[in-house]
Amino acid sequence: MARRVLHHNTSNHHPNNVTSPLLSLSLALLCLLSAPAASAQLTRTHYAGVCPNVEGIVRGAVQKKIQQTFVTIPATIRLFFHDCFVQGCDASVMVASAGSNRAEKDHPDNLSLAGDGFDTVIKAKQAVDAVAGCRNKVSCADILALATRDVIALSGGPSYPVELGRLDGLSSTAGSVNGRLPQPNFSLAQLNSLFAANGLSQSDMIALSGGNPVDPTLNRAYATQLQQMCPRNVDPRIAINMDPITPNTFDNTYFKNLQQGKGLFTSDQILYTDLKSRPTVDAWAGNSVAFQQAFITAITKLGRVGVKTGRGGNIRTDCGVLGR
Repeated sequence: MARRVLHHNTSNHHPNNVTSPLLSLSLALLCLLSAPAASAQLTRTHYAGVCPNVEGIVRGAVQKKIQQTFVTIPATIRLFFHDCFVQGCDASVMVASAGSNRAEKDHPDNLSLAGDGFDTVIKAKQAVDAVAGCRNKVSCADILALATRDVIALSGGPSYPVELGRLDGLSSTAGSVNGRLPQPNFSLAQLNSLFAANGLSQSDMIALSGGNPVDPTLNRAYATQLQQMCPRNVDPRIAINMDPITPNTFDNTYFKNLQQGKGLFTSDQILYTDLKSRPTVDAWAGNSVAFQQAFITAITKLGRVGVKTGRGGNIRTDCGVLGR
């Protein structure tokens, strides 16, 4: 699967300004530092009485967006991860900076988020609010969670049930991002530490995995190929598949690539070079079903991190504006 898209510019989050969306079994990301899980407050039937068709509406909007650009898939997944890692899954990463407030999306670690991920949520929100009974009833946070499931399913991955009932966060600051997202050169211990802080195991981390400079253990021929594909001063709209085998399919090829030294970043390849995580990589490289089952468990747990309910949040009418 195209877990990431290489780009050589920090876009302003406009659609088609691709960054390194990490999907795949590598779904690059990770690390959280938000409030503990609030799974008891989430249910699959949260909108049954007010917007019973919300899942179908969101899925339709996501399908249209994918038809416009494949970047929609990794961009949406990466957006979900970056949102949940900072202050929990509350769509705070969607908020635009305003006045003296510099929002999460403008922190250096988030500048590489592709605009198509944001656009997917915005379009889905518009589609939901176009239905009278649903208007202003569904949170941006839940729409992002549903859209993430849909891009995964529509690219060949599992269609898992999504727990709903999140409210949108009441704050979004660039400062809150500091230390919350994994760095490209992280060791296995550092990745595990970030995930453990949010109740996620090493297995969860590997299933959701990701990273970012070229890893010194990277297959040299592959590194050269990628560097040639992404020259200096490249047009930031150019997307490059990080999975050269099945770039638009959610599958276990990422793990097979790691076995061949084709993990693009240090925090990718470390999953294979470190003997403590290699058995999991080998297992999933040879068993796609086992990987997908582990992935469903991991992303469900991720979706429970730092959930806002009650007075801790609201439902935004505009995902990019606090209090609206």
